[in-house]
Amino acid sequence: MVDARYADGAENPVRLRAENTEDLAVISALIQDAVGQNGETSWQPSKHRFALLINRFRWEDKDAAEAQGRPFERVQSTLVIESALKVGGEGLDPADKEQIFALLALEFAPAEDGTGTLSLILQGDGAIHLEVECIDVTLTDVSRPYLARAKQVPHHPIADA
Repeated sequence: MVDARYADGAENPVRLRAENTEDLAVISALIQDAVGQNGETSWQPSKHRFALLINRFRWEDKDAAEAQGRPFERVQSTLVIESALKVGGEGLDPADKEQIFALLALEFAPAEDGTGTLSLILQGDGAIHLEVECIDVTLTDVSRPYLARAKQVPHHPIADA
């Protein structure tokens, strides 16, 4: 497989930090359809940190790839949530380190005292919920882009109500 973009400094890896809901919406859009594995998650309660290694679809490159007739790309990224006090969720078996998940969105539900719940919404009705002191999320690309196996843009048909 051939490495893709970031050639000649024309593009740079994504390095973003969210500290409010507007910032979080940007990161949420970029991690939509990212895939990960249970064994690539890390909960560090003493550091109040939850981290995931994900393979995210490069939404920021989609239009250019279509215009140039070249394959779509993915990139390995870390998604790190700081100030996490508690982790829970549904739809994943923490003991199954081989279990694959697909991220759909990040959502924040504020509490009255400024804390809140940050939810990583997963495909198939699953979610990872983190009780957080505040929004403190970073998304960092940690590999060169690579060609995505799928030849189509990820999509989610809307179910009839």
